[in-house]
Amino acid sequence: MIRIYTIGLAILIIAIIANGIVVKLGLKSWYDFINLLTDQGLSALKEISIIDYFWLLIGYPLVLGLGYYLGDKLYTLLFI
Repeated sequence: MIRIYTIGLAILIIAIIANGIVVKLGLKSWYDFINLLTDQGLSALKEISIIDYFWLLIGYPLVLGLGYYLGDKLYTLLFI
C-alpha cells in the first residue's frame, strides 16, 4: 500500500510540475484541450497545433511514466 501511495504521489508531483511548465511554454494541457472540446465540439480539433498533439499524446504520457519510475525508485530507496 505504501508503494502505491509513493508512486501515486510522485506521479502527481511530476504532473503538476509538467503542467506548470507547459503553461509557461504556451502549449495546451489536457485541461485546455477538454475545455476547447466542451466549448467548440469537434471543431476544436482543428485549433490544436501538431506540437500540442505531440505533447498530449506522446510527451505527457512519457512524463507521467517518468513519475512512476521515480516513485518506484524512491519507494525502493526508502522502504526496502
